[in-house]
Amino acid sequence: MSYTSSQVQRLLGVKNSVLRYWLDEMPLIQPRKDHFGRRIFSGRDMRLLIRLKYLLYERRLTVEGARAELEKELSGDWQDLRAELDAVRSTLLDLYFLIAGRQ
Repeated sequence: MSYTSSQVQRLLGVKNSVLRYWLDEMPLIQPRKDHFGRRIFSGRDMRLLIRLKYLLYERRLTVEGARAELEKELSGDWQDLRAELDAVRSTLLDLYFLIAGRQ
C-alpha cells in the first residue's frame, strides 16, 4: 500500500513541516516521487515513521537518538529489541490473566 504526504500527515497527526524535517533528518525513509513530484510513501516508510514518532514523542529521544535507534533496529542487532518484546509479551499475558480471572 502507498500513502500520499497528506495521508501520512493525517495518520500521524503531524504538520507538513514536521514531516519534511523528519525526512531531511532520516535518510532511512526515502519516499519515491510520482510523475507530478509528489511524495509517495511505501508501507515500510509508514512503519518507520510510526516508529519514529513513538521514539520522539513517547520515549522522548532526540532526533539523533531516534535515528540511531532506528538504524540499530534495522541493522539486524535484534537482541535488545527481542528482550524488550519478550518483556512486553509477558506483561500483557499477566494483565490478560489478571483481567480474565476477575470475570
